[in-house]
Amino acid sequence: MGAAELDAVRIVLSPVAQSVLPVIMAMIMFCVALSLRVTDFAFLRSTPLRFLGAAAGQVLLLPAATMVLILVLDPRASIALGMIVVACCPGGNVSNFFTHLARGDTALSVSLTATSSLAAALATPVSILVWASLYPPTAALITEIDVRAAPFLIQTTLILALPLAAGMVIAAAAPKTAARIRPAFSALSILALAGIVIVGLSGNWAVFLAGGLFIVSICALHNAYAFLIGWGWAHLLRFHARARRSLTFEIGIQNAGLGLVILLGQFDGLGGAAGVTAVWGIWHLISGLALAGGFRLLDWHRAPAG
Repeated sequence: MGAAELDAVRIVLSPVAQSVLPVIMAMIMFCVALSLRVTDFAFLRSTPLRFLGAAAGQVLLLPAATMVLILVLDPRASIALGMIVVACCPGGNVSNFFTHLARGDTALSVSLTATSSLAAALATPVSILVWASLYPPTAALITEIDVRAAPFLIQTTLILALPLAAGMVIAAAAPKTAARIRPAFSALSILALAGIVIVGLSGNWAVFLAGGLFIVSICALHNAYAFLIGWGWAHLLRFHARARRSLTFEIGIQNAGLGLVILLGQFDGLGGAAGVTAVWGIWHLISGLALAGGFRLLDWHRAPAG
């Protein structure tokens, strides 16, 4: 099976499942917001220019660098759209875990995740449309499936912003309650999304299995590229070694689950794009763990004998 067939695949959902997608998207952002604290933004006060530069690496640099990679690879439209959506999503909380494992600057990692998550309500939908419009195949694809900019931006921003605000209010007013309910909401959103994806893919198993190696290769390359962008950007910002590790994970790890929900709900469940976001969500866990282990091994090698 060629990549061309992935462009033609649509993950068709029932009306009930389609109506659940906005709820899942809202739950994902609500869960993220439950972990946010005012103190997470402390770096914005202490080192504003450097911190804003790091945040720009997530919000602006990764999508721009992804566009360069797309122009070099010239992938099918749906594959390119998946890459763009992933690059425009905020960093995931798992980046904080990997930063901790790698002995990076965990406080900086948490601050950057909080900032990208807060900005995501507007930045993610706007970025997706802007960057997708710059690559002719994805621009044509968006026109073909009739994605209208204004309704997409308004609906997606509201669905992201309202639960984000509600979660932050609860986290600030009742932190113990937020900590108690977050695992349940997180598990419920993951299970609901997994169920919808399984049902949606059930009619196209053969296509996705045949194209699996191609999609994994694209995700592996894109993810490695994102890690490299993060490491290089941290060097340009003159971050110390632990902070460089933090920014590497922040730019290399994305909330692909959010991207998958956006694709299923707003972009007709495009096969190649959905495949990229779904595989990325698994692959970055493998690559992140491997990279954290590599950093630890490097520390062990450099440690004085003794």
